[in-house]
Amino acid sequence: MRKGLLVGLLIGVVLFGAVGCIPWASADPVAPSEANPQNPSDLNYDSQWTGIWVLGQGEVTVVPDVAILSLGVEAQASTVEEAMDEAAVAMDRVIATLRANGIAERDIKTQWFNIYPVRKWIDGDYEVLIGYRVSNMVSVKIRNVNATGRIIDAAAQAGGDLIRIQGVSFTVDDPSQYYAEARAEAIADAKAKAQQLADLAGVQLGRPFYISESGGFVPIYRDYAMAEGGTVPPTPISPGETEVTLTVQMAFAIQ
Repeated sequence: MRKGLLVGLLIGVVLFGAVGCIPWASADPVAPSEANPQNPSDLNYDSQWTGIWVLGQGEVTVVPDVAILSLGVEAQASTVEEAMDEAAVAMDRVIATLRANGIAERDIKTQWFNIYPVRKWIDGDYEVLIGYRVSNMVSVKIRNVNATGRIIDAAAQAGGDLIRIQGVSFTVDDPSQYYAEARAEAIADAKAKAQQLADLAGVQLGRPFYISESGGFVPIYRDYAMAEGGTVPPTPISPGETEVTLTVQMAFAIQ
């Protein structure tokens, strides 16, 4: 009897100790709103709702100094060999013309080379193979932007009816300095917004504890339409202006 009573008391003590530990182990941390606003160390920086979160934007206007021209040739013939020969001859003329107009070898890069069959439906019932089409496209970096129109015309004349010009875009060869300017503007914009929010809320702005950047250079793209017959009129090409835009997200502590 006494032995059974002793065992029951021991089990009761163990259960009480286990249950009594649960509230201490699962106690909630102090919420940011309950922390001492005069002591930043009391803030829960792991919470995305802590502090003042703002977005800042910086934008710098840039005049492009590089044109990226996408062009190539496309030939179709009854056999693969014939189509490849026609495309190769035309492409050789185009590449030679590009080099003659000051384009360096390192600024001519193959984009893609395709060979695929061409089929035709007969009376809507079945299709037959009528030949093969070969496409060879390159990307050309033109460092003298003012020569873009002249180079396009010369390449189109060299490629003849096989020339394909997909378009031209304008960019900046080294945008790092513009990124730095846009980044400085974005940070200043974010700080100004955070300070205004703190003033309106009647609190003191603390140090930033989170910074993230996004955005970048926005290139200008223009189509270049071919006239019927594969000839290109002397059309002037203007790069205009573009923008380097960066956005930063910042979070500041509230003191």
